[in-house]
Amino acid sequence: ADRKPFRIFSCTAITFCIFCLLSCKVDRLGSVLRPVKKEESKVWLRKSQKTFSQPLSGGSSTLDFQSMSQPIDKYMALRDLEANDPDMFHRLLQQNTTEILPFVYTPTVGEACQRYHELGIKTRGLYLNVSDAGSILKRLQAWPRQDIKVIVVTDGERILGLGDLGAGGMGISEGKILLYSAIGGIHPSKLLPICIDVGTNNKQLLEDPKYKGLRHPRIRKDTYNSLIEEFMQATKAWRPHVFVQFEDFANHNAFVLLERYREKYPCFNDDIQGTATIGLSGLLAAMRSSGGNLSEQKFLFFGAGEAAAGIANLIVMGLMNWHGLSEAEARERCILFDSKGVVSAERKSSLQEHKLPFAHNFSSTPPKTLLEAIKVYKPTALIGSATQPGAFNEEVIRTMSSINTNPIIFPLSNPTSKAECTFKDALEWSDGRVVFASGSPFASIKTKEGMRYAAQANNAYIFPAVGHAAVLTGAKSIPDNLLLDLAKKLADMPSNEDLSSGKLFPPFSKIREVSIQLIALLCKRICEEGLATKEDVIERSLDDWISHVRNNMYTA
Repeated sequence: ADRKPFRIFSCTAITFCIFCLLSCKVDRLGSVLRPVKKEESKVWLRKSQKTFSQPLSGGSSTLDFQSMSQPIDKYMALRDLEANDPDMFHRLLQQNTTEILPFVYTPTVGEACQRYHELGIKTRGLYLNVSDAGSILKRLQAWPRQDIKVIVVTDGERILGLGDLGAGGMGISEGKILLYSAIGGIHPSKLLPICIDVGTNNKQLLEDPKYKGLRHPRIRKDTYNSLIEEFMQATKAWRPHVFVQFEDFANHNAFVLLERYREKYPCFNDDIQGTATIGLSGLLAAMRSSGGNLSEQKFLFFGAGEAAAGIANLIVMGLMNWHGLSEAEARERCILFDSKGVVSAERKSSLQEHKLPFAHNFSSTPPKTLLEAIKVYKPTALIGSATQPGAFNEEVIRTMSSINTNPIIFPLSNPTSKAECTFKDALEWSDGRVVFASGSPFASIKTKEGMRYAAQANNAYIFPAVGHAAVLTGAKSIPDNLLLDLAKKLADMPSNEDLSSGKLFPPFSKIREVSIQLIALLCKRICEEGLATKEDVIERSLDDWISHVRNNMYTA
């Protein structure tokens, strides 16, 4: 709390930082970075010496990136680099995405959102609030950059697994926007992070003198819906084919907004659809690793919010489309467990709407504990999204391992501190037999059989590709059946050797090439579904799309 934020680099500081980040063989972020050519480094260093002249905030004259033991310090330093030399920042991020991503996005972005106003962050996005009602279009038209292709918008009510962070939620929109550029290949000038500040119910924030958001409880119902409706209409009037990503809205709004707008606008909810796609892809890859197919599985979800419902619904669609199951048969394969126990028909009167399709009629009284549910229903896959660390304890994992030769265990909650179990514990308690994926990164582990890797079910594989495909085609909408194609394509990418060591997804070091393949596939499918508005792209083959996407990828 007593840390002083880095705001402006001095000539000495920025030179030293850039030299450490880009020129040294030793990585100042914690591992080896791929060096930039010396000639380019020299140009950037000369440029930085001309650009930065004011002293570092707090009186320090030098900045040693290696000495920063706290991820949040690295986050702040990288924000400063982006503000002062965006070309260098984006080059650095593109060339070293694996190493830098944890410091500009999850898990570090969670703390940044929590402390957004305490840290003195200068926002890169646009704040809208209730006082803008009636003039949102004018606010958009006044934005310095007008050729916007993608918007990431949040109202800050459910940031990661951290809850209501109010106006601090801007940090999550900013973080996602970076990935649209670094991974999705869209130029940063065409991307806009937005936070719609409708107040906060976080008492701690309301009492914090440093908090800069609106100091009143969240507006609800008609007033809220009217503001969001005006926002959506304004985006279409401003940029008719702009792609809007809803980010970290609370359950009671997320599902409603997605259903309300998904047929009218090119929009996407990453917490529901992005998580669903990467979750299903991980499950398909897990079956490649352990044998079997989707129709032979039973899925138990610990948590019944956006992530769980999103994955479950996409599984249902996959079972129906790929295996010919009826909707009722497919839904029976998915069991949801929330704070009150197993979601069941006897609870229908009190259930949220998104849970109702999974409110099954059970022959006996549904279990009230997770362990009991595992023993009764004998799932092949256990998927966590309840943000309850330690919920997948030794007894839970050993029970899953007694039922399955290779138990599929996915603690998907973010950030790392909220994961239902660690990779180390899952590996140990399953006697090395677990097929594992998590929402946040875990370190690899050396075993007698060799290195085992914790697959990270990172939505970054999905949403940048979806957004760029929508931009290139001028997509009218993004139906879920297209996400099935993305999930399957991604699941087919890891080699058998990768799968045997736990790598359920392609190497993140090759994420841009992966994105090119996914963007091209989705572009072709959008055209096949009659959803493209750009007539000149409709007849392209997949190879043509791959070439076109590659030529349109922004490189810093």
